[in-house]
Amino acid sequence: MLAMNRPILRYPDKRLRERAVEIEKIDGRVKELSDEMREALAFVGGLGLAAPQLGEPLRLILIDVDTDSQVLINPELVEADEENEVPYNEGCLSLPGIEAEIWRPPRVLVRGWTLDEKEIELERDGLVARVLLHELDHLDGVLFIDHLGLAKRRMLLKEFERSGRQSERTPSAAPSL
Repeated sequence: MLAMNRPILRYPDKRLRERAVEIEKIDGRVKELSDEMREALAFVGGLGLAAPQLGEPLRLILIDVDTDSQVLINPELVEADEENEVPYNEGCLSLPGIEAEIWRPPRVLVRGWTLDEKEIELERDGLVARVLLHELDHLDGVLFIDHLGLAKRRMLLKEFERSGRQSERTPSAAPSL
């Protein structure tokens, strides 16, 4: 079993609400951070992770859904099929143990950079599109619960606080985005 160097931040950590900054140079620090992210994601069995979830306010995400594993630096949403949004029960590694039905576009086009400094475009649909959107939200300080109405969000946050999961130091073993 892998041991994590640092825990995944939990709500209500204020760093989860900060907008991440662009990475100006893809150097050893960025590559090391991506390795830490991959290790953390493997440890918890999630589908995606954003650098801010490890306390690094950088525009860096990792997705790992089935055979689609990508590290994206400075990713940006180019296009999304917003007219045909579909529901899916989402969870989050920073809010373990709760989930809610979130409506998102079923197809996206995302542009970013790889660790070997190549520009890449990913056109994805289904679960991979959802994971990309979820992780892009993290880069802007947005959590999946922010897509809910106020009453539903309050109810889920009360459930989360009652569970005591916000104070745990190790991630949940349940798969989350």
